[in-house]
Order: sequence, then C-alpha cells, then structure tokens
Amino acid sequence: MSRLSQSVDRASDLLRSGDLATDDTVRELLAETASRRTMDYSDLSPAEQATLIADRSQQLQPSAEALAERITNAEKEGRRFIAKFGIDPTGAEVHLGHAVPMLILSRFQRMGHQVVFIVGDMTAKIGDPSGRSDERPALTDEDIARNLVTYREQVTPFFDFTRADFKHNGDWLRDISLPQIIEITAQIPASMPLQREDFRKRLEAGQGLSLAELMYSVVMALDSVETGCDLEVGGIDQFLNMQMCRKVMDICGQTSELVVATSLIEGTDGTGAKMSKSKSNYVPLTAPPGEIFGKIMSVPDRLVEPYFRALSEWRDAELAIANERVQAGSLHPMDLKKTLAGEVTAAIHGVDAAMTAREEFVARFSKRTFAEAGDLPEIGDLDQTITETVRALGFAKSNGDVRRVAQQNGLRLVAEVDGEQTQVTLTADEAREPLATMVKDKLSGQPGAYFLKVGRKLARIPSP
Repeated sequence: MSRLSQSVDRASDLLRSGDLATDDTVRELLAETASRRTMDYSDLSPAEQATLIADRSQQLQPSAEALAERITNAEKEGRRFIAKFGIDPTGAEVHLGHAVPMLILSRFQRMGHQVVFIVGDMTAKIGDPSGRSDERPALTDEDIARNLVTYREQVTPFFDFTRADFKHNGDWLRDISLPQIIEITAQIPASMPLQREDFRKRLEAGQGLSLAELMYSVVMALDSVETGCDLEVGGIDQFLNMQMCRKVMDICGQTSELVVATSLIEGTDGTGAKMSKSKSNYVPLTAPPGEIFGKIMSVPDRLVEPYFRALSEWRDAELAIANERVQAGSLHPMDLKKTLAGEVTAAIHGVDAAMTAREEFVARFSKRTFAEAGDLPEIGDLDQTITETVRALGFAKSNGDVRRVAQQNGLRLVAEVDGEQTQVTLTADEAREPLATMVKDKLSGQPGAYFLKVGRKLARIPSP
C-alpha cells in the first residue's frame, strides 16, 4: 500500500467517526492532510501517478494512459520527467486561483519529477489575451520588475526550490532572433490563433486586436521548447495557448508536451465569475491566516466541494464520506466549511496558524444561542428512551437511523447556562436510556435551556 493510500485510510477513519465540530479532531485531520503536501509519492506507479493527476484535471491531453507511458519512458531513458507551469507578473500578488495548477505541479515534484516554475517577465510585456474583451494595457519594465519581486517567496509554500527550477523567460526570449521567429511562424496557419472565441468576439465587435496578442501563444510556446518539458500545467483558460506549445515543439523537432488543464475556481463574491484580481474577488497568498480563513468562510456553500477538490489534498473517497455525513445529518455543513477554511489556510501558513485562525473566527462569528430560537419542537415525555424520543419527533425513521447518527457523533445533549453552551455527545448505547436519566447524568442541572440535537435537527427539553 502506498504512503498516500495509508494517509487516506487514516483521514477516512477520522472523517467517519470524528467530530469536526471539535478542535482536536480538526487539528488531527489537518495535520494528516497537510503531511501530504510534503509526502514522497515516488512509491506510486506511473499509472497511479497519472490517475492522481487526472482526478483533478478538467482536461488531460492526450490521456492519462499517455501520461503514464511518458513517465515510464522517461525512466527507461534514464532522465527525469519535466513538468512546467508559467505565470506572468501582471500584478504583484499571486492568488488562490493560481494555486490550483500549482498544486498539480507540486504533486509532480513529490512524485520525484523535475518541476520548472517560469515567471513570464518577457511575455508579460505582451499580456496574455485569454478571456479578455479588450487589449491589455502595456506594462513597463519597471512595472514588471516591481511585480515579480516577491513571486518566488509567495509560491514557496507549494514547492521545494532546492530541487525545483525557478526561471524568468526573458533569460532566453531576449536571445530569440527574427529569422527564428519567421521560421516558426511560417509553419503556423493564421487560422490557428483566430480559432479563439475571445478573439472572434473582439473582431466582430470592431474592437482592437494587436499582432502582438496573436503572437502571445507562440512566444509562450518557446518556454516549452527551452525547457524541453514533457508536460505543462495551466488553467483551462490556457488550453488553447498550450495547444500552440504542442504545435511549436513539434515544429522545433521536439516531442510535443502533454497538457493538464485545471478548472477555474469561482471568486469569493458568489457571482459565478472566476477568481481574479480585476474582479477583486480573490484571496492573495500574502494574506494573513485570519483573512484567508474568513474569506473562505464567506464563499457560497455550493463552492465548498469545488474548493476542496481544487485547493486541498483531499481525495474523492474522503469527500464522499464527508458528503454522506452531511446528507445523514451527522456533519453540519458549517463544520465542513470551517474544515475547508482550515485546509486552505494550513496550505499557506501551516496547521498551527490555521487552528488559531479557526479559534478566532469561532469566537467572533460562530457563537450561537439555541434558546433564542422560537420555533423548536418541545419534548413532552422525558421518560421515553432517547431513541423513542427521536423517532417520536420525526427526526429519524427507525432505531437503526438513530444508531447511525449516534455512531457518527451526531446525537447530542446541549445545555445553555449563563450564556455558555455545552454539548455532550451520546453513544448508541446511551440512546437506549431514558432521556431524563441522560439529562440528569450528563448535564449540570443548573437553571438554563436544554436541547436534544440530532444531526442538524433540534428539539427543546423542558428544564429538569
């Protein structure tokens, strides 16, 4: 069994039986999943490596099987498989949207492959036209130099640069001659860049489209030629650019790279727009732990699973367990969301900082008073067993349903006394005891408000 499989088994056990409302369980889970960010994946077979990458890719061209074969061939040739990612310093901040393909690239490093991180100080002078409705304002050399000063520091949480390459593409693009450009572009049909929908829309609207923008993907492709890479990672909005990289590598007599395109994550504003600096709906990697945690907590609930898939090391099996518990009512969606916020914060700042951010968030925003709820059902017969009470309330259909909720830590007694809330988790065996007995044994007996909590459902218990 691989190291990753063992980690998934341990985390799955926590997710099945642990209480994600408690700090101890969340810390243990974060520590387990955070360990994967530095875990040695070299014990995975080429096929397992390809599957791991494919599982978080929107497009893998030509296929996962081709990726496994390319990895195998690199081993047979006695060389390292090379994977690259490029980013243009059009702004001073790297954000979580950029982190999605970077996470994929970081997994290649943990598999033992050579990772090349390229900052496009030269391509930034053109500006990536992908998805733009107008021409990008030109950046000066001073703008670019100022923006890229801290890029390496910002992305360091994802890479070990003692083993990965960090390069500026100006180091080789400044030496490209006009005859070389003509030789390459003479073999590229003009229709190829004009296939882009964003270009067509701009032309149809009578808006500007410069020759430099048409050349962007060709210039970007020269990064792949320079590095001789086996694979490139980028967002799905870069898919056509990466197609050009394949074409230019072929023109230059190299084996075309494979392409991994990742999904674009939505921004924090809930409008459906992708995360971007221009929309001000992004989370910068430079943000302090509390800000990252809070911004993740602000996203719509529908983004929790996509964010887990894009920004965490959770595998599908773990997400399935969490979703099953949410559906069963034994895991509150808010507790799952706080776990997500912890995952993302821990990726940048570490587990300790993530837990501190969690504690601060709970202290500020998550304190709830059930006594203020006026529409709760009230339990009439405290002499019934808790299982009988739950069924009488309509919170479960069978004794087996009650037992399952209890086994997943979703059956609780709650006391609110003098403004303080205490929750006591009940076992499946305790659910067979009379409610009055459990209230007496488990709660303080002081004047206050008492409740029975079954998953996300709540009923009021008359004060003893």
